[in-house]
Amino acid sequence: MAKRVTVIDIGSNSVRMVIYEKSSRFAFHLLHESKSKVRISQDAYLNNNNLQEAPMQRTIDALREFLSISKSFKSTKILCVATSALRDAPNSDIFLKRVKQEIKLKIKIISGEKEAYFGAIACANLLKSQQNALSIDIGGGSTELSIIDGKNITKTISLELGTVRLKELFFDKNDIDGAIKYIDSKLSKLNDKSIKTIIGIGGTMRAVSSAIMIKQQYPLQKLHAYEYDGSIFVDFLSDILKADNTKLKKLGIKSDRFDIIKPGALIVLRIIQKISLKSVITSGVGVREGVYLSDLLRNSKDKLPHNYNTSVRYLIDAHIKDTTFSNQLNKLAKNIFDITHKHFGIDTKYRQDFAIAAKLYPIGNSIHFYSKHKHSYYLVQNALEYGFSHKQIILIATLLRYAKRKLPSDEHTKKYFELLPEKKTLNTLSYLLSLTIILLSHRPRDIDFDIEFNNNTLRVKSPKKLYLLRESLNKLQGVEDFRVKISAP
Repeated sequence: MAKRVTVIDIGSNSVRMVIYEKSSRFAFHLLHESKSKVRISQDAYLNNNNLQEAPMQRTIDALREFLSISKSFKSTKILCVATSALRDAPNSDIFLKRVKQEIKLKIKIISGEKEAYFGAIACANLLKSQQNALSIDIGGGSTELSIIDGKNITKTISLELGTVRLKELFFDKNDIDGAIKYIDSKLSKLNDKSIKTIIGIGGTMRAVSSAIMIKQQYPLQKLHAYEYDGSIFVDFLSDILKADNTKLKKLGIKSDRFDIIKPGALIVLRIIQKISLKSVITSGVGVREGVYLSDLLRNSKDKLPHNYNTSVRYLIDAHIKDTTFSNQLNKLAKNIFDITHKHFGIDTKYRQDFAIAAKLYPIGNSIHFYSKHKHSYYLVQNALEYGFSHKQIILIATLLRYAKRKLPSDEHTKKYFELLPEKKTLNTLSYLLSLTIILLSHRPRDIDFDIEFNNNTLRVKSPKKLYLLRESLNKLQGVEDFRVKISAP
């Protein structure tokens, strides 16, 4: 697969472009993103779904500049897909022909089921695994639903329900009852009360989650994987439907969504009546990422390898030159956790996060040695993007921020209280990570000591003096009921 790949998604409301760069076989990161609100479907639903001249021209103009940007990044592969607006348009061939002739771009119109599948595989691979969750992607012309069970997509549904479609057919005429009747007729395919989690894809869902995040004074400004209670979501959607533009602004909805946020809110509320909603997870990924992953993983059944995380791998590729040391830290951290967690009463669910923190400890060095903790903390908060919950991200970032230093400050734990483990667990994990790093402070070619734990004492057995270890231990802020004893010449 090409090192740099451009993906363009032509939706009913916006056209979007992303450029991804691979750092190793399955690791990648976002290099560039562009968006233009061309609204190609404008007035189409009032004209038998036919695309109109002005929106088509706006779209061609945006695509022309997208291609120029892609060329500047030396992207060697372009994947361009179009969804509902072109799928429904009887005159889509005219638009396709113009694009091909004027800017030499080949567009693939995908089915609604394929669109739903692309969004679902992005969520299945790039969010923390969920059992029996419903992904909802509300576009301008259609709504795509998928049932995700772990890493598997068990069902995909595409419905002729979209924000622009409903706006032009019902909301512009103030026919809300007609809109409800229309929506419910389309939702007859969906009725599963076992579904308790929805995953929100697309602009409408992200706009609502973003506003809720601000209202809740949420401490981490990251939409991808933002999770909250379903009742908060339902109440907020109800407030949107009752709000005028002044109230929408107060709710945190941006002005460019005033005309389509209510149709989107109504669609979601009618969907929720078909399930047993408990929680909402916001997805920062969707069709574009799904198109990219289907190309990247075409020989792997559209799934990243088991126990593989593309964000962890990217951070290692980009910021760690000495992977031997990183792997040693990871191995030793697992060992220390396994022999001490019962003594400390730490849940085994923290093992993976603790080991990843150890593995990523060196990443900050690549930016600046003397401020490495600050940079490691920042990189994890922002670039540990895929496959983790916010609680995991903040825990790993916190452990790195305080590694080989004092235990996490009260100010820090207060700020992230709702995302961090209770203080005793956090302090213990922080201490154990610092201990792991100190045990390898002499940077051996291979781990040259053995450890065992009994009688509240971690015994380190080595044929070497481990002078640096002894010195560092004296400076390390410890935890109660735990000692380290070094058996060396």
